[in-house]
Amino acid sequence: MIAAARKFTGEKLVVASHNAGKVREISALMLPFGVATLSAAELDLPEPIEDGDSFIANGELKARSAANISGLVSLADDSGLVVPSLGGKPGIHSARWAVNPASNQRDFAYGMAKLEEELQKRDGARTAYFACALSLAWPADEGCPEGHVESFEGRAYGSLVWPVRGENGFGYDPMFQPDGYDITFGEMAAARKHEISHRAQAFKKLIKACFE
Repeated sequence: MIAAARKFTGEKLVVASHNAGKVREISALMLPFGVATLSAAELDLPEPIEDGDSFIANGELKARSAANISGLVSLADDSGLVVPSLGGKPGIHSARWAVNPASNQRDFAYGMAKLEEELQKRDGARTAYFACALSLAWPADEGCPEGHVESFEGRAYGSLVWPVRGENGFGYDPMFQPDGYDITFGEMAAARKHEISHRAQAFKKLIKACFE
């Protein structure tokens, strides 16, 4: 028998991310539930080394770190773009894939151009999916000295376009056209994207398990 997920009963939680785009999306998703959010950047929390071998492993690592340092329940997202014809790249390394060696800074325009170059070089199929793992972690306490975490995963399937289109969203959104649509995530209104994205799919599972 599968144990019931732990329920969230607080009024605020930490969004364990320094990515402003992710913080905005997660904060917007939490708004209807009356939960106030604080970002890891606002609390000056360190960014842990993401050395997990999956989206869930990295999500749990970040959520546990933020929860134990802040003393607050923390929600972490680990997400990325998976291209099967490129062997699953960039996958869990999606953020690092976009680091421009000229500036040593994350630059998704560079990352998307690099991805297109790889696709053309290999004449690879353009099907892809975004994956998102959401991990909700409670800080360690007397009853649970190692803390507690609940994790959920969602996916959004589509294909990659070139040239990129749209200025909405963040990351690889302007390159990703979800199945059933003729516009990219970068062209899509935020409210619509929140309904169908990989993050939205994971979030629905999280809400059902831990908030309802």
